[in-house]
Amino acid sequence: MDFSEQLIKHQQFFNRNCTRDITWRKQQLQQIKNLVIENEQAFLDALASDLGKPAQEAWITEVSYVTGDVDHVCKSLNNWAKKRRVATPIVAQPGRSYIQPEPQGTVLIIGAWNYPMQLILAPLVAVIAAGNCAIVKPSELAPATSELLAKLIPQYLDSQAISVVEGAVEETSALLSLPFDHIMYTGNGQVARIVMTAAAKNLTPVTLELGGKSPVYVDKSADITITAQRIAWGKWMNAGQTCIAPDYILTSADMVAPLVEALKKQIENMFGKNPKESKSYGRIVNTRHTQRISQYIADIAVEVGGDVDLEDKYIAPTIVINPPLDSALMTDEIFGAILPIITIDSFDDVKRFVKERDKPLSSYIFSKNKEQCQSWVNEISSGSQCINDVIMFNAVPELPFGGIGPSGMGQYSGKAGFDNFSHLKSVLTRPFVKDLPVRFAPYSKMKFKFLRWIR
Repeated sequence: MDFSEQLIKHQQFFNRNCTRDITWRKQQLQQIKNLVIENEQAFLDALASDLGKPAQEAWITEVSYVTGDVDHVCKSLNNWAKKRRVATPIVAQPGRSYIQPEPQGTVLIIGAWNYPMQLILAPLVAVIAAGNCAIVKPSELAPATSELLAKLIPQYLDSQAISVVEGAVEETSALLSLPFDHIMYTGNGQVARIVMTAAAKNLTPVTLELGGKSPVYVDKSADITITAQRIAWGKWMNAGQTCIAPDYILTSADMVAPLVEALKKQIENMFGKNPKESKSYGRIVNTRHTQRISQYIADIAVEVGGDVDLEDKYIAPTIVINPPLDSALMTDEIFGAILPIITIDSFDDVKRFVKERDKPLSSYIFSKNKEQCQSWVNEISSGSQCINDVIMFNAVPELPFGGIGPSGMGQYSGKAGFDNFSHLKSVLTRPFVKDLPVRFAPYSKMKFKFLRWIR
């Protein structure tokens, strides 16, 4: 299996400087928007088929996310692509210094199954905005969405610059063997190591959007009703299959009962008495992942929910109190509908607990105590943070999205995405004016003294 001709075709098109044209970039970006808008129902149907996504949830998190991203990027692109002037020190005078963003080349985008449309098209927006070509590889675990993207992208986008490869491990491995100019992968850390190893052979830079166990701290001062509503929405959206979903809650022992009661009410408000019958509650992507998630609670007492239907790929919104900290539930990224609540004595203990674990993709605090909130921002390292909410930083297009350490590297969204997929080239231009002799040999004590003085 060889995709080298496909890559060469894009490289040749790139080398003709076609993608450097801002007008071409904007046309392609508008075509992404047209692709989504004109096929909205087809995407909603595909997402329902792959993940049981409710139409409104799919529209908010995938359809409108991409179209909004296009609008924002097109509005700002001319400014982002301009020269960025910087000061020129006296030793380089007379001269003008600036940073010139330029495209990198051809980018490989490997998407994920949990948001199978957004996690292909949103990175593609950034890649095209920066003036690159791309090969995209949708997730085979979301086959309906993958098939739809493979059908539509050639119809809407310039096939000399952008193409699609469908498939699984064999196809991905073949793509990773090629000398791309950048690789973007969204998924888990185990596969990310494979991606990095393959990229290293060609010295290809990578952007990795991974995950981790995103903590939530709920303080006694928090508004319990609003807190529970926001956590429940973020946790059980897409049946918990969101990389920035709350993974577990830390709170004091006296907060557990009122918090559990508030969460139970919000589950019922959102999904009814039987979430399995709700048209607002999704499904796990496949039977294997349903089995994996159900094993987390096989030998653990469940406080709320716990119902599993492997055939229907259903796991009820589930709450567990104080599971063993060495259990798989508390060492693996859950990526499902189970929410552990851990009791902890003090805010200092909370911070210590989080710091002792891998840096997560997101972290959350609910508190009216401004000093605590600022301490959380100052001390807790994570890709992104929300104070008194979850996930909503993703609604701000100018906030970069990306991880740190085991939760990923590199960022995209808005200008951060443009810069990530650009080479920010340093340029100094000087006139033919005679230079001071102090710069050149032969060196002397007087020249050395003068150089030290002007620096």
